[in-house]
Amino acid sequence: MSVDLSVVVPAYNEEGRLRPTLDAICAHLRAEPGRWGDWELIVVDDGSTDATAQIAKEAAADEPRIQLVSGDGNRGKGSALRLGVLASYGRRVLITDADLATPIEELDRLDKQLAAEDSAAAIGSRAHPDSRIEVHQRPMREWMGRMGNRLIRAVAVPGIHDTQCGFKLLDGDKARAAFADSRLDGWGIDVEILRFFRRAGWPVTEVPVRWSHQAGSKVRPLDYGRVLLELLRLRARAVRRVDLAVVGLFVLASVLLYKNLLADLDRGYLADSGQDQNQWEWFFAVTADNVAHLRNPLFTTLQGFPDGVNLMANTVMFGLSVPLAPVTLLFGPTVTWALVLTLGLAATASAWYWLIARRLVTNRWAAALGAASAAFAPPMISHGNAHPNFLVLFMIPVIIDRALRLCEGRNVVRDGVLLGLFAAYQVSLGEEPLLLASVGMLLFALSYALVRRDVAQAARRPLLRGLAVAAAVCLPLIAFPLGWQFFGPQSYKSVLHGDNAGNSPLAFLEFAGRSLAGSDEVADPLALNRTEQNAFYGWPLVALAVAIVVRLWRLALVKALAFTGLAAAFLSLGPKFRIPYTDIVLTGPWRGLAHQPLFESVIESRVALICAPVLGVLIALAADRLVVSRDRVSQVVGLAAVAAALLPVLPTPYPVRERSQVPEFITQGMYRSYLGEGESVVTVPLPNPGSAEALHWQSATGLGFRVAGGYFNGPWGPDHIGIYGATPRHTSNLLSEVRNSGRVPTIGPNWQAQARFDLAAWKAGLVVLEPQYNDAALYATVEKLLGRPGKRVGGVWVWDVHDPKDSVRTDS
Repeated sequence: MSVDLSVVVPAYNEEGRLRPTLDAICAHLRAEPGRWGDWELIVVDDGSTDATAQIAKEAAADEPRIQLVSGDGNRGKGSALRLGVLASYGRRVLITDADLATPIEELDRLDKQLAAEDSAAAIGSRAHPDSRIEVHQRPMREWMGRMGNRLIRAVAVPGIHDTQCGFKLLDGDKARAAFADSRLDGWGIDVEILRFFRRAGWPVTEVPVRWSHQAGSKVRPLDYGRVLLELLRLRARAVRRVDLAVVGLFVLASVLLYKNLLADLDRGYLADSGQDQNQWEWFFAVTADNVAHLRNPLFTTLQGFPDGVNLMANTVMFGLSVPLAPVTLLFGPTVTWALVLTLGLAATASAWYWLIARRLVTNRWAAALGAASAAFAPPMISHGNAHPNFLVLFMIPVIIDRALRLCEGRNVVRDGVLLGLFAAYQVSLGEEPLLLASVGMLLFALSYALVRRDVAQAARRPLLRGLAVAAAVCLPLIAFPLGWQFFGPQSYKSVLHGDNAGNSPLAFLEFAGRSLAGSDEVADPLALNRTEQNAFYGWPLVALAVAIVVRLWRLALVKALAFTGLAAAFLSLGPKFRIPYTDIVLTGPWRGLAHQPLFESVIESRVALICAPVLGVLIALAADRLVVSRDRVSQVVGLAAVAAALLPVLPTPYPVRERSQVPEFITQGMYRSYLGEGESVVTVPLPNPGSAEALHWQSATGLGFRVAGGYFNGPWGPDHIGIYGATPRHTSNLLSEVRNSGRVPTIGPNWQAQARFDLAAWKAGLVVLEPQYNDAALYATVEKLLGRPGKRVGGVWVWDVHDPKDSVRTDS
């Protein structure tokens, strides 16, 4: 059946308006028979309870090209349109409401635009600047409709200004494909169809039209809210069961890894976290406290007193610590710490899964395997001991996807704005991961551009425009926080990490301490510490990656991934590196970056983290091809090789030790009677990166006192070089040395004077010594420094700095 134009009119209880509408449509189409050719007019009765169906039958008796399609009861506009469009045969399909709020004569505009623009759809747009609104709705109704339309545009179809106009001319075959795929029965059908066209890459053009509000219209302002609900339900139904299963498995894997910590949050402490768990719990606690009391969240004097801590210059993760402040206040910072680690790791894996499944492979389980390889890679597990800012990376795949959308050039402004917002949020989660991700994306872009210059040429202009938009959005949002970080109180220029912070080439071939085939005895000599095992992918996985690259070398994507992974691994070796088993030391490429702004604070071995998603994508590509291979032998051998490479690097649960209890002197608030206004507690030794229990005392008891010293990043010296901890003083150095050696030094008047000077600088109110390693030597040292014995109070030794006689009530 050959039909040039189909007109579809949905109708529900339209007996008062339907016949004039049908007569007007027929008259217009008959007026120029040569232009419109063979046409049909389909009336869809959506279960009307009046004479709508009878009127349509009478019109069909007068005009054979009119036909009536009846629905199964009143199911909504979406159901009616679906029935009508799927019953049509036209080369083009016009959809119009029964009230003809847009006159049928406006079909001429849509028809000309559709032909001129070679579009798949031309929609009558009341929001077009050249449209003419002849009869307006009531002002409040019009305003509510406009706000609802903006919400729908933001959620579903950005870039289209009038999503709900019922006057549309569509390519017939494409319209039938879109409506066959549609699921909504209500007003949301218009948005669902537009989304289908946009996702299919079919151009949609908005055309100015005349429009008049019709009395008795069935569209109400609240219907925009119903459209939003329908779209949300549609998205929920679009989620595949396999997607939910994969995310559930990621959550289960994270819980199993942290099961020892989750089993006893009151006393459990990650054994390999050093003092970082104390530090992070303190970060969460102080941020929640600042939020609750409406204080500046970027600064505090609770540690490092009296100078304080520039929190923006530390990895406080405001993007999570602020929204999770209610959790911290209600359940304590340890709960927040455990939630961030567990759910953050699962969220990162889920984000990589979303990106890989969306852009790279068709098999969902292949995408899941690749995502798991990226998120649960040995370096990630190492940082999972103590560095949630390097574990919670769910925004990185989202940023990568948005950058790829910019390259497509479909909606540069929208994608640029979103990229800017995403980047600003990632800054609030971690700046160094964003910097490393940017390095990885730049390496990939350069290598892909060399392989596919045609693609690079087409993507160059929209990408640069989008990045300019992103910068215009991002920079104002982060300007003040970054200004505070780099120029505010207690800011610093760079962080001293010491020499040999790069990876050994051997580290890429060995197994991490928390890998199934690894051991701490092998891994420890090749890493800074157990939280910085930034390579350790293992020789089987490296060999598998080489085999995949060789097998899939014809793909430009694989070539770019190979270059990115090799370049990142090479950069991570540091400014210089030694060839294994020789005394030959070579200069590494990191030397050119080591003293550049931003890069000067990066631990270079962390650049190897870029290799994790590279390996994950390679594994996903290989698995995706293996599962559909018709060569059963190759399929079995290939999958077995993947399993053999991944099995040795499977992570094992994090070990936990029992943390020391907070002394009764702190938990019972006994310290309060010793502290005057603006005074601090001096613990022995002072809290530092090697011993920061005092931070746990604070965070576990409501942050009721300040401490001198601390574990944070702060400035040191006239050049404000960044160091870990507060600026050291002679007395703090002395106490740390005694703690480490167990030897009591000779204390004379000079040391005693220095101690008085340092205590005054710290504005100390009391000195506290808890039971610990070498506490006898520490007690003797403090007794000599202060010239009097301490008093045993609440399970600790106490020296009252105000009262030389130290007349306080002691333990019985």
